[in-house]
Parts: sequence; C-alpha cells; structure tokens
Amino acid sequence: MSAYAPISSSDAGGPAADRPSHQNARSRSSNNTNRYSASSFFSYPVSRTVSGLLRRISTEPSSSNDLASSMGGLKPNTSSVPGVYTPPRRHASPFQPPPLSPLNLDGWKPGTADRSKLLSRQLAEEIRLLIPPRLQLVEDWKLAYSLEQDGVSLATLYKNCEDLRGKRGGYVLVVRDGGGGIFGAYLTDAPHPNPHFFGTGECFLWRAHVLPGLPSLANLPPPPSADTTNAQRMTTIAQPKHHLSPPNSNAPSNGGSGASTPERIRFKAFPYSGVNDYMLFCEQGFLSVGGGDGHYGLWLDDNLENGISSSCPTFGNEPLSDEGEKFDVLGVELWFIG
Repeated sequence: MSAYAPISSSDAGGPAADRPSHQNARSRSSNNTNRYSASSFFSYPVSRTVSGLLRRISTEPSSSNDLASSMGGLKPNTSSVPGVYTPPRRHASPFQPPPLSPLNLDGWKPGTADRSKLLSRQLAEEIRLLIPPRLQLVEDWKLAYSLEQDGVSLATLYKNCEDLRGKRGGYVLVVRDGGGGIFGAYLTDAPHPNPHFFGTGECFLWRAHVLPGLPSLANLPPPPSADTTNAQRMTTIAQPKHHLSPPNSNAPSNGGSGASTPERIRFKAFPYSGVNDYMLFCEQGFLSVGGGDGHYGLWLDDNLENGISSSCPTFGNEPLSDEGEKFDVLGVELWFIG
C-alpha cells in the first residue's frame, strides 16, 4: 500500500478543476455588469438633470447681477407705482442733419414768360417736405412735360415719360384751372397707359390756395416810438369802404397764380388714406389720380382741356379746384425728381 492516498478528481488542481471556477467568475462578472449598466441607465439622466438644475440655480444670481449692472441707468419709480422702472431721460442729439440745398427747376426754354410757369420755387419747397426723404436730397427737378412748351396732348406727356420709366424717382403733376388755382399730385411712377392701377402709398394730392392781399399799411397809425404830436389818429378797420384808396395794381389778387404770389400761398396736402389702392390709373383717353365710389381725386382728359376733381376715398381729399367738381385746364406741368 502506497504511502500516498489517491487524490480525487474533485480535489485536483488541473485544468478540469479550474474550468468551472472561471466560468462561475465570468457569470458573476456578467451579472454585475448587467446590474451596473441597468442602474446607470436609469440613474444617468436623473444625475444629469439634477446636476444641470444645480448649475442653473448656482449661476442665476450672477446672471441677474449682470443684468442689474447693465440696467444701472434705470431707476425705480417709487413715486407712482412701486417696482416699475422708468427708462433714463434721453436728450436730443446735438448733431442735426444739414439743411437742404435750394432747389433748381430746370427744363424751361429760353424766353419762356414767368406767367407761363406753373411751379414756383417756393411751392416746390413745400412739396419737397412731403416727398420721401431719399428724394428730398435731390436738388435738380427736371421738367418732363409742359403744356406751354410741348403742346396740348396727353399722348405727348406719356411719350416724354417713356425714357424715365424704370428710374428710381418721383413725379410732381401741376395743374392750373380756369380760375388761376394751382393744384396737382405727387406720383411714384411715370404716367403711362396701363390696364391696372399702379403707384404706391407715397402718392398724395395737394393744392395751393392763394390768400387775399393784405390791406395797405399807409393809413395805419405810426408806431408808438414815433413822434405823434401832429399826427392824425385814424384806423383802416373803422373807416367806411368808400374812403379806402383804390387797390394797387401791383398788389396780389385772388386770381393770381402761385408763381406770381408765392409768399401768399396756403399749401395743403392730402396723403394716402389706406382705404383702397386706386393711386394712379391711366389710359389713352384720360389720366386719373385717386378714386373709389365713382369719384376721382384728379382726372384729366386726353386733350388736357377739361378736368374733374372731387373727394375720393383714396386720399380723403377735398375738391382741388375752387371752380367746382369740373374745371377748365389752362396749364399742365410734370416734373421729374431723381
């Protein structure tokens, strides 16, 4: 009998004995990995959410402090409503835009009489203040059509505007009626035959009403600083009408044109109302500005002899002519700005 007892296969440390222990370790490791991955799957979004919330809470005071520092110029209005901030007082900038240069009306032929010119420089300056700012800087206005120089024909007016179509600019239409009244329109597009209305909301109608002349100052008493010892006290208001001196032939009259009495003109404009888009409509037989409800703001026939002006919804204007809804046309001009 040998001194050594046989060793059973279960006690042996050979490969056969080690294989089950390694398999058990791998199974335990895989179970732990699955358990950790499942827990991390549920805990990771929660941890991210909690950490993000903590981060926002920790950074909100600093951001609010930055906002408060940036709004340091705002002071609480404790006198009226508590907690309401009032913006700081703002002052007008000392830098003002330069004044506009005087206008130059170009296009008259040499020898044209002043009484034949409808648009004066003073009246043009009034219209200039209402046109778009980009065109207010234009100093030279060019005469595109004149009834005095080009003849009585609406077709000629359309023809003279063909070369101007497509250019960025504006147009000033000036009309003189039989009573000497001056009125017209500002147009954003060149007049041309078109089956549809055209133009933008920058269009407007205008009229220039000539004010009556001032009474003569010859009969007024002298100023208080003058020596009135031998002066006779009189007033023109209390004097009878037949005691007044005959009117001066050089004084402005109601029937004078805007060009002859620019200093006594009352200018009135009628901008776009927004009710409709009937700004400009032209055909071979007529030209019209504004419309609606069967009325035209301004209408001229093909011979430029007869016109119509009545209140229209497009501009909410009053009749432009003092002669009534229908008037005789004595002069027409079209000026290009651009």
